[in-house]
Amino acid sequence: MLPRVHGPYTTESVDDYLKAILELAGPERERVTSNALAQHLGIRAASVTGMLQKLAAQKPPFVKYEKHHGVRLTAAGKMRALEVLRHHRLLERFLHDFLDYSWDEVHDEAERLEHFISERLEDRIAAKLGDPETDPHGHLIPERSGALPAREEVLLSRWACGVPAEISSVSDRDPAALREMTRLGLKPGVAIMVETGTRNASLRVRIGDRADSVRLSQTLASGISVIAG
Repeated sequence: MLPRVHGPYTTESVDDYLKAILELAGPERERVTSNALAQHLGIRAASVTGMLQKLAAQKPPFVKYEKHHGVRLTAAGKMRALEVLRHHRLLERFLHDFLDYSWDEVHDEAERLEHFISERLEDRIAAKLGDPETDPHGHLIPERSGALPAREEVLLSRWACGVPAEISSVSDRDPAALREMTRLGLKPGVAIMVETGTRNASLRVRIGDRADSVRLSQTLASGISVIAG
């Protein structure tokens, strides 16, 4: 089970920062810039800098921050980020599977609830769901231990033409895009192949066993991740 991390800045806002850094850093744990965080969180870069300085100064620090060089999570920050991410993705799965929320509705609800559920409730939700590996959008759920399984994914917008693929996950940040994916049948586990397209233009793709192909915008394609099919 992921232990809770306490400190003077353990708030909803801090949780959002830590989770955003974890997601933006990716599996390579790259440094995340203040501008990237500001864009992801929808706030001013100056506000981001102030919060990162506070998170780096607290004891224990949640981040390592160097001006002009970006930010990384410390062990304590990563532990808290993984805990919140586990809450979020379990809640999304619970809302979707048991309360009949559509997959374009669950993200915002989980964002509101993820900071407040207890470890006991987290365990009961996980048990009720049968300890699922993914949320409704195909994102991997951190394990109780804090481990986050690795998966080699590539954005559909960067996938080679003519090579079979399978949708592994989709971005949950745009409800309108998720509704369009539903209309087109673009969901995790579905086979897909890019027939034509470039990084700067729309893609023509074949979805599942459909006889016809469809055209996807770069915006939609960049919200879809795939693995080799």
